[in-house]
Amino acid sequence: MRILIVNNTRIPAPKYGGTERVIWWLGKELSRLGHTVTYLVAPGSTCAFAKILVYDPAVDINLQVPDDVDVVHFHFQVNGFSKKPYLINVHDNPGFGQQLNRNSVFVSANQASRYGGEAFVHHGLDPDDYRKPDLSEKRTHAHFLAKAAWKVKNVKGAIDVATQSGNKLMVLGGTRLNLKMGLRFTANLNVRFKGMVNNDVKATVLNASKALLFPVLWHEPFGLAIIESLYFGCPVLGTPYGSLPELVPAEVGLLSNSKSDLVNGLKAINQFSNQLCYQYAMDNFRVHTMVQKYLKLYERVLNGEQLNLGLPTLQVAGTVKYLPWNE
Repeated sequence: MRILIVNNTRIPAPKYGGTERVIWWLGKELSRLGHTVTYLVAPGSTCAFAKILVYDPAVDINLQVPDDVDVVHFHFQVNGFSKKPYLINVHDNPGFGQQLNRNSVFVSANQASRYGGEAFVHHGLDPDDYRKPDLSEKRTHAHFLAKAAWKVKNVKGAIDVATQSGNKLMVLGGTRLNLKMGLRFTANLNVRFKGMVNNDVKATVLNASKALLFPVLWHEPFGLAIIESLYFGCPVLGTPYGSLPELVPAEVGLLSNSKSDLVNGLKAINQFSNQLCYQYAMDNFRVHTMVQKYLKLYERVLNGEQLNLGLPTLQVAGTVKYLPWNE
């Protein structure tokens, strides 16, 4: 099969870049399976296993898609595309009233249900992009992995959980802490802000971490940080919103919107098995599994099917900006 993967950013991801990592793993695995992969992505992109074409947002997308591809896999919303069979990944939470394409593919069952859709595929990571975890290494801190300045990710809640449980916290992601959230005095807390990190630094931090603290205040569409952390043997302590209940069963983590519950969970973190967390990630969230599911969807659109019964759109109006976070 000849597959065109389209995104409006550059590959490979220089540091974090969740969507960029996913489309890189997707194309690499498709290529390994014998499919011909081409990327249509932002200027400056490079790739050894696939051809690169440069995406231009000022040009009609129909004119940028080559004639010799079978199916197009978009990773941002497009309108008016008709040249080839296609599907569109939804990586975010589009607002109320926005109608999505019937060939939209969501990244969790929860996200699909919130938009009245049916098609979803969980992300899967490529273990070859990470060093193999040393599950016998001493665990010395907890970690937070997300855009620290984005309020819905709730870095302040993670800091509170770590501090009140007597643990050091390593904050990974983003370019700054949001000082408007009452974090002016983090220098006096046992918190270390690492900013945007590469894979080596991330692996070092996660392999020595007791747990991922992920107390999000919105409906997380997926959360690549969750499966990365589980891969390194870290249980997940987070809120029960969005994808988290389907990704984090009780044997690999604790979900609650109560800060005190998560504090107690971190104090008792030894109840979780690092080996079990790692094996759970390997069994459920590998790139091969993700790619097999996308191949089935490619076949469906090639056969003229539409992936959702109607036009997906957010089902509930007036949703709160921040979901509950209780003491």
